[in-house]
Amino acid sequence: MDANSSSAILFPGQGVGDVSSRELVGETRPDLFDLAVELVGEDPFERMAEGTAYAQPAVYCASIAGYDRLGRPDPQYFAGHSLGEVGALAAAGAIDDADGLRIVVARGRVMDDAARAGEPGGMLAVGSDRDRAAELAAEHDLTLANENSPQQFVLSGPLARIEEAEAAAKGSGVRAKKLAVAGAFHTEAMEPGVGAFRAELEEIEFADPSAPVVCSTTADFFGDDVRDALAASLVSPIRWTAVLGRLRELGVTRYLDVGPGKVLAGLVRRTLDEVEIETFANRESALA
Repeated sequence: MDANSSSAILFPGQGVGDVSSRELVGETRPDLFDLAVELVGEDPFERMAEGTAYAQPAVYCASIAGYDRLGRPDPQYFAGHSLGEVGALAAAGAIDDADGLRIVVARGRVMDDAARAGEPGGMLAVGSDRDRAAELAAEHDLTLANENSPQQFVLSGPLARIEEAEAAAKGSGVRAKKLAVAGAFHTEAMEPGVGAFRAELEEIEFADPSAPVVCSTTADFFGDDVRDALAASLVSPIRWTAVLGRLRELGVTRYLDVGPGKVLAGLVRRTLDEVEIETFANRESALA
């Protein structure tokens, strides 16, 4: 990235990528692929669509492999959306890549276990302003779990109420789409997994990052309480719009989404004006 302008590298969350990402990981980071198979018990890419226990390790590996393929550029700031926080911390050197994968495997497992243990849950993407999204959440007793852009929000909660909210949104002319997840993520429904995840984090060695990493639930830099912040993320809303606002306040004008797909690049484009945005795909093409 241009050393003369302030830049941020972004790592995406669970809802990106597909089995084709495995080729990138196998070519660029075969060590991570082998470790993922060992920790998960099988190839997570083959079963990405079946649950968070598979999707999260696959997306993490693909994002780290993408960052490596681009030469591990050094930005002024890192940020990650939900799961992507772990990739951002690894890229910044706060944890090593293998420990990042261990964190992600534990995270996906405890979230999957919590989702299976409680009543069926789900998430609903809503294309509206914040006031209408908050109204839908309140009307159907749901959590406003993700603030992705000024025009995109995600509601989370029991599946029956998600389906009611989807029908109500569409009936009032609001775009709404149920997400392909099997849990009420970023709500109190994940509380049963917090303790187990926090215990797993105690086994990981953390160091100071090479550049500040913005936490996606607080829109502030990770500090000395990294373990607490990562554990709290399971039950806390993702404030991605606020994260981008914080980066703008810090003077960031260049953004690189290193994950598979271009979801975060799209959210930057919908949220910030007068910035430069790149994805892994277009940066790799330029380097070829």
